[in-house]
Parts: sequence; C-alpha cells; structure tokens
Amino acid sequence: MEKHNENKLILLLEILIVSTRLGLSSFGGPTAHLGYFHDEYIRRRKWLDEKAYADLVALCQFLPGPASSQVGIGIGVIRAGVLGGIVSFIGFTLPSVIALIVFAAILNHIEFSKAGWIHGLKIVAVVVVTNAILGMAKNLTPDVSRKTIALIAVVLSLLWQTTFTQIAIILLAGIIGFALYRNHNKLEEHIEMNFPISHRFAAICLALFFGLLILLPILRGITDYSWVAMFDSFYRSGSLVFGGGHVVLPLLEREFVPTGSLNEEQFLAGYGAAQAVPGPLFTFAAYIGAVINGWQGGLLATVAIFLPAFLLIFGALPFWNTIRRNPTIKGALMGINAAVVGILIAALYHPIWTSSILTAFDFAFAAILFSMLVFWKLPPWVIVVIGAVGGYLISLL
Repeated sequence: MEKHNENKLILLLEILIVSTRLGLSSFGGPTAHLGYFHDEYIRRRKWLDEKAYADLVALCQFLPGPASSQVGIGIGVIRAGVLGGIVSFIGFTLPSVIALIVFAAILNHIEFSKAGWIHGLKIVAVVVVTNAILGMAKNLTPDVSRKTIALIAVVLSLLWQTTFTQIAIILLAGIIGFALYRNHNKLEEHIEMNFPISHRFAAICLALFFGLLILLPILRGITDYSWVAMFDSFYRSGSLVFGGGHVVLPLLEREFVPTGSLNEEQFLAGYGAAQAVPGPLFTFAAYIGAVINGWQGGLLATVAIFLPAFLLIFGALPFWNTIRRNPTIKGALMGINAAVVGILIAALYHPIWTSSILTAFDFAFAAILFSMLVFWKLPPWVIVVIGAVGGYLISLL
C-alpha cells in the first residue's frame, strides 16, 4: 500500500510539473493550447494515442466550457484519476490566475496588448497550432470523404460564427460520419482510455452541474450576499459558453460592467492583461473578481467559472469508452474527428493567424520558428523564448 501511495504521489508530481510548465508557456488561446498539449502529452510523452486525443478533444468541444482546460483535466484523469485531473488543472491554470490577480492590484492602466514580445508569442502560437494540425490531419483525414468533412467544417466555422457553431458542426459531422462509416469494416481499434471514475460519481457530478445552474439564481434572488451573486454570475458564464475563452468575454462584460462592479476601462485593461499571460483565457475571471473583492474575490471567481468544466468532464468521461466501442458511434466519431481538424484549421486562420501574421517580417519569423520546432526539434519552451525576443526586436524595426 505504501509503495502504491508513493507511486501515485510521484505520478501526481509529474503531472503537476508538466502542466505547470505548460501553464507558464502556453500562449495563444484555446486552439494554441491544444497544440501545446498535443506536442507535450501525445508526441513527446505518449500518454495518449492520436485518436484517443482527438476523441477527447471532440468530447470537450461538444461540452460547454473552456475546451482546452477540459482536455487538460481529462488527460490528468486518464493519467492519475480525479486527483490527476485536479492537479493538471492547478498546474495549467494557477500561473495565469496569480498573474492576473497581481495585474488587478497594480497594473490596471498599463497597455500590454500591443507589446512587441506579446506579438512574438502570438507568432509562436501560429507555429505550434500549424504543427499540431498537420499531425492530426495526417491521421484523422486520410481519405477524400473525411477531407471533405474537414473542409465543410472550415467553411462553416469561418462563415457562420455564432455561439453554437462548433457544436452544430460536430453534430453534423457525426451524422455524416454515421451515414458514411457505420458499416465500415476497417475501423481501427482505439486504445482503451482509463477513466478511474465510477458511474455513480459521474452521475452525481452531472446532477450537481444542472442543480447549481438552477439553484444559484434562486439563491441569489432571496439573499443579499454579494459573494453569492458573484459566484452565480461566473458559474453561469462558465456553464453556457461554447467556443472557448473569447466567447465568455461579452458575457462577463454584460454581467459586471452595467452593474457598476467595474467600469469599461478596468474591463478593457484586464482584457489586455489576460492576453499578456499564458494559460486559459477563462482566468480573466480572476482579474474581475480581484478588482471587485481583492485576491479572495479572484480565487472565488476562478473556482466558480471553472467548476462547470470539472463537473461536466468528470460526468462525461466514464461513459466515453462505452460510446467509443459502439461500431455505429465509432463511425460517427470518424466524422467528428475530421470536423475537429477543420475547426482547428479555421481557428488557426481566425483569430490566431489574422491577429499574428501582419507583415512579411511576421511570416518570415514564423517560418524560422516552424523550422526550429519541426525540423531542428528544439523544445517548445525554447521556441517561446525566441518568439518573445524576436517579437520585441521586430517591433523596433
């Protein structure tokens, strides 16, 4: 038993170290995070196979909440159970939470969004995402039908930009995949994903998710506690968002700016700060909470906005293997995985490419960084450092 506990502790420590390193270096938003995860967890450490990772990404894209954070939690769960998911989340999220609480305290009025080193990190995000998409496309869109599904996903993602676009694309791709591949006799077997979570625990998490969504607004209406109102606002924002952190920003603005909790200038200053730090954009909630109620408010806001992500991923994962083993569902997943590639390609173009590659210098620098990462096999953290320095130097030209 002591040996088992020691091994579990070592495993959790490994997850914490790796996820913290990602939390300190993963710039560029949710799509870039999936690229960093793919490079670290799949290519380098081989904690999952390509298709298992794609299936997990598809599940998290299907669920509301911060998809990249949920993928990180899911990988932690697969590696070391519920504690592994929590540790993975803490490592990936805590650096940006601390940074944004500090920003809220002392740096509200400094403009960061146009700093040269940040622009360099955006170019790094282009490189990382491009590399991840090339690897995923090779494995997940091997035939013309799946390439066509990916193309449809690209077109719809770019031309029909609504809150529910991604989930609609995934549903459509699942239907097409079901129609095309339900009798496909060459469906590859997936490596079984280990989810050490009981079905009972999963059902409790799902019940708690919906229960809080209903109960918190009622509790807010019958009490005068500002902390309850804050928790409700952040919890609902985290529960009802599809498409990543950028989608939650207008929701948070509607929740807090009209009520006078913070003014428009403070909100925009915090948005600039959120762009300047690595990790999930949902940690913008930590800044808002800290502006309203100090560091305690920042921590409460962080817990509230990410709690739905935990409840949903813990609730969905134990049923995922059963779904994936079903031949009919496996056909649908082939279509969904192809659509995920298309969604990532669209996100690579907008907002990552359009906000990063603005000049010939930017493109040339991206080509150099891509060669360093893919051909010269330099580690991602080296690419991040070179990207930041290079972005600053380009800004001086």
